Amino acid sequence: MPNPTKSGFVAVVGRPNAGKSTLVNALVGAKVSIVTAVPQTTRNRILGIVNRPDAQVVLMDTPGIHRPHSRLNEQMMTFVRHALTERDLAVLIVDASARFGHGDEFALGLLKEYAPRTILALNKIDRMKKPALLPLIQRYSQLYNFEEIIPISALRSDGLGELLDAIVRLLPEGPQYFPPEMYTDQPERFLASEIVREKVIRHTRQELPYATAVVIDAFEEDKNITRIHASIVVERESQKPIIIGAGGDMLKQIGSEARQELERLFPPKVFLELYVKVEPNWRDMRPMVAALDYRQEGTEQ
Repeated sequence: MPNPTKSGFVAVVGRPNAGKSTLVNALVGAKVSIVTAVPQTTRNRILGIVNRPDAQVVLMDTPGIHRPHSRLNEQMMTFVRHALTERDLAVLIVDASARFGHGDEFALGLLKEYAPRTILALNKIDRMKKPALLPLIQRYSQLYNFEEIIPISALRSDGLGELLDAIVRLLPEGPQYFPPEMYTDQPERFLASEIVREKVIRHTRQELPYATAVVIDAFEEDKNITRIHASIVVERESQKPIIIGAGGDMLKQIGSEARQELERLFPPKVFLELYVKVEPNWRDMRPMVAALDYRQEGTEQ
């Protein structure tokens, strides 16, 4: 008789810039969540699916745990709480090289409220000296009853096999929730908008770390070309020239890099047209914030 299959939903949570998206991408083996050096890059709850012969692990990458200060931030924290409510297991990822602070206490408080079964992944161990690791493990073991504490480096893929084995071991027996060839639940429009936003952040992070959004205005596919029209939304007129650049050079660079990556998703060819528009205080506008939630896009793709 074959061994029963394990399956379940795993909420990957942690403070901003702890490495959640890097971890999810590494475990899935494909890019399902954008990664930048800027904290709070992830704004949705994003699913990444790991398929093994003995298990299907559905990873929920979530926004960084923080105290909200706008409607957008409130929606982001709603995604975190929903993920913790819907999970079979949680993985708290911590930047082991950073100093423990109030944000870590806040994250632990959420776990105590929502997620009794949790693995602690101490990330970025490549940035710290080994003697400092044991005291950190001891500290966290006294603060919360973790199922396991596993040191990792998501960037270097160190310890990820051990982490994934621990996740599978703790998941219940269950069915496959998604077809085996599927690695994310994100609609194509959302993937396209996130790739454009990643390039915007990488090129403008000093000036515009959080003030931009990307909205797909049109997305048309046929067998020869995918045509995408997207708007990069900023909050003030003074921010518009930062993205456009001198003679339009910055916008061309963003568009060129995004198109090259999009063509790997939508071969053989992508036509990408970008616009920049100003929407004052968009982060506090309910319709605009709701539009950024890909799960509300329906099935019209």
